[in-house]
Amino acid sequence: MPELPDVEGFRRVLASCGQGRRIERVDVADPGVLRGVSVRRLREELRGRTLAEPKRHGKWLIARTDGGPALLLHFGMTGELLCCPPDDPPHPYDRVLLALSGDRGLRYRDLRKLQGLRLAATEADIDRILDRQGPDALAVDRDTFTQLLAGRRGRIKAVLMDQSVVAGLGNLLTDEILWRARTAPARPANRLGEDDYRRLHSTLRRVLRSSVRDGRVPDRPSWLTGHRDDPDPRCPRCGGHLRRDRIAGRTTVWCPHCQNGAEAG
Repeated sequence: MPELPDVEGFRRVLASCGQGRRIERVDVADPGVLRGVSVRRLREELRGRTLAEPKRHGKWLIARTDGGPALLLHFGMTGELLCCPPDDPPHPYDRVLLALSGDRGLRYRDLRKLQGLRLAATEADIDRILDRQGPDALAVDRDTFTQLLAGRRGRIKAVLMDQSVVAGLGNLLTDEILWRARTAPARPANRLGEDDYRRLHSTLRRVLRSSVRDGRVPDRPSWLTGHRDDPDPRCPRCGGHLRRDRIAGRTTVWCPHCQNGAEAG
């Protein structure tokens, strides 16, 4: 599932491939990924516009145009953004294609189509679409982070994955951060101490910086992510057996020995 590092990678794709280029043609292969906008309106509003510097907030990518609307992209579980010549043969999961000046093309590719593309005519429309998003995980400061978590009674794994609390964290990032911070995923967020919040925030920043450089959550041998899918997954820190649980509807992998050994705090 694309998380903040993946979407930051897509932002770089959009910047290097599209920024400053004119949209010559909009092809919609599957209207099922359009949210709140028709195929006709998408074409009419975007054709002839020049792509401006893209921005990202959490898992959302914001493709502004000079003097025109913004295209907001969310990648759901399986989406991605690719740069390729506009005349390349289409992939079966290419849903929307933008042909750009200079023989460039952008493709929104998605297998499951759980999210998609929205069009925002004004900055107020962008704010409305992103209204329920919390602060971006890469930018949130420690005091704000602490206040957000201390006021939540849910389990820390579920709270960190709640996009209205902190935007950008998904299943892999959250498990990695909690493992590195030695915090059990089922501990109530509001029952952590100041040292816990401080450690979680500093760990979050380190994990995100490293992941953003890779454009994804890396599956290195020294990372929990590198072992979560092993047949007999073991902790890369202590060598103990990793445990799989279901928290917030997602498969959660953690080390009972390293992560406080306390599910309930």
